[in-house]
Amino acid sequence: MASPDHASTNFDTLLRAAADGNLALMECLDAVTREPRYVLCAIGRTDGEYVFAPFGHLANGNPYDAYLPPDPDDPTGLLVSPAT
Repeated sequence: MASPDHASTNFDTLLRAAADGNLALMECLDAVTREPRYVLCAIGRTDGEYVFAPFGHLANGNPYDAYLPPDPDDPTGLLVSPAT
């Protein structure tokens, strides 16, 4: 399963930011739940000011419980439960 263009572009930007030392982990509040989130941000500068571009947050708890991976037997599908 190929990643969409926007995801690949954002991933490349994130890799460049990390390689250049322009990556930050910021504590933010979730806009809906108001719970703290730890957000990966690329750091840029615009007109002498810092700009933090959020790319995603770290998973709470065990990230293996939060996501289901691609199905190794079906390159176009995802596993639908941890047991499959």
